[in-house]
Amino acid sequence: MTAIADAQATQTGVGARRASRNESAVATALVAALCLVLVLAIALPLWMLLSKSVQSPEGAFVGLSNFVVYATTPSLVGSLVNSVFVATLSTAIVIPLAFAYAYMLRRSCAPAKGLFYAAALLPIFAPSLLSALALVYIFGNQGFLKQALLGASLYGPVGIVIAESLYAFPHALLILVTALALADGRLYEAAAAMGTTRARVFRTITLPGARYGLISATFVVFTIVITDFGIPKVLGGQYSVLATDAYKQVVGQQNFPMGAVVGIILLAPAVLAFLVDRRVQRRQVALLTARSVPYEPRPRRNRDLALTLFAALVASAIVFTYGVAVWASFIKYWPYNLSLTLANYNFANFDASGWSPYANSLKMAAATALIGSVFVFAGAYLIEKVKAFAAGRAFAQFLAMLPMAVPGLVLGLGYVFFYNAAWNPLGVFYGTLLVLVVNTIAHFYTVAHIASTTALKQIDGEFESVAASLKVPFWRHATRVTTPICLPAILDVAVYMFVNALTTVSAVIFLYGADSKLASIAIVHLDEAGAIASAAAMGAVIMATAIAAKLAHLVVDRFVLGRLQRWRAR
Repeated sequence: MTAIADAQATQTGVGARRASRNESAVATALVAALCLVLVLAIALPLWMLLSKSVQSPEGAFVGLSNFVVYATTPSLVGSLVNSVFVATLSTAIVIPLAFAYAYMLRRSCAPAKGLFYAAALLPIFAPSLLSALALVYIFGNQGFLKQALLGASLYGPVGIVIAESLYAFPHALLILVTALALADGRLYEAAAAMGTTRARVFRTITLPGARYGLISATFVVFTIVITDFGIPKVLGGQYSVLATDAYKQVVGQQNFPMGAVVGIILLAPAVLAFLVDRRVQRRQVALLTARSVPYEPRPRRNRDLALTLFAALVASAIVFTYGVAVWASFIKYWPYNLSLTLANYNFANFDASGWSPYANSLKMAAATALIGSVFVFAGAYLIEKVKAFAAGRAFAQFLAMLPMAVPGLVLGLGYVFFYNAAWNPLGVFYGTLLVLVVNTIAHFYTVAHIASTTALKQIDGEFESVAASLKVPFWRHATRVTTPICLPAILDVAVYMFVNALTTVSAVIFLYGADSKLASIAIVHLDEAGAIASAAAMGAVIMATAIAAKLAHLVVDRFVLGRLQRWRAR
């Protein structure tokens, strides 16, 4: 009997080791597949962009001669100077306004904070072109407030800076609201006890506590403005910037090497911003410790009133601007016939593709949300929870963080050079919705990956240890335990992907085909054709769809996922 028991135990041990080896082999294969997909979607397009910049139009290696041509062409250098100027000025306007707005939301007792916050985030749900179109109706040659510009033309740096400030404001606000959310109340109590003036408290406690958020917000706004294509396309006029130069070189002149050079120049500030931001974050110290007392603002009538009036002014400007765009989309003939009509929404009268770009956008956004959320979460799980193939997981983590330093326009150029190459068998997908989906997922991959990783880090590793001790394969544990726990985060990623897929312009401007034109691209074409009211109508449809998706997300999160997550409550 002892011999039989020993044999059975030996057989059981052999089986367990075989199962463990099989599971490790599956994990290694999945990590390798993740790396391969990320290389095809992110690394190789960027490599093609770099290689194209040192080639002649015929494909011969020419070294840095393309960069020399760029540096010795006054019009191209002027575009670089213009881009830096409008990005710097927009950043200088946005950061103080966003900081004061965030201060009202987090450090005051002002009323209706939720309403103010929602109003400030409105530009996120619309393409950047919509703010530019609205400004045409407000300050353009036929605008009802054109005198407010004191003789300056909207079409040039003035219009670009105003529109970019509106568009970039909520992106800075999101960062600064987070930066001001946490503070140690003991510091403010000690300052009050010592009779420190409010100005000095603000200068020595509040600003230093938020400095990392301020630095991050500054680089984010600068990068958004310098790489944006939609607003300069509508309001630039004869004022060239890098983004419109890249479009002219690639689409207008078919000069791919010079387009690649412009892409590399656009990549430089984004990479610099990314590296500085990473360095700053490593030096950041915790604002709350176990002994900290959370700061709670106390009512101060004058401060709260002043901040409320300021926030009302900023929120009104944002809502008014986008409201004008929606209103103008129903106007028969601006400014001579202001009666309302739905004719501008009959897109077939202005563009042969009619409503099909909107249908394509819905398909692309839905596919991006579905495929992107599943793939990003699965990739984050392999990197964070699976312990096989450490080198592959580290490489995948690097590739997952890379898109944060790559503007959408630059990634789109890389996709042109990679998927349109004659030698690439994947070129059969160029111009299809599939390429647009892959490009959009790659463009917004990093933020979604960070959100998924953060959710996974909140789950104790003991879950995986118990599953391993019970001989439960990691894929079964992931689908039955980890995924249900992280379902709210997965839904957040899906909605984030959906909204950004609807509103993106820069990343997809080079990639659409005859049957895959998107609604955001249709806005560009309608504006070029002079159908500004119809372009505003298409933008209004996109904005309404994005807002509806977010509202649906809130409802699902509140009434469906809230019930599924009740086990978290005590």
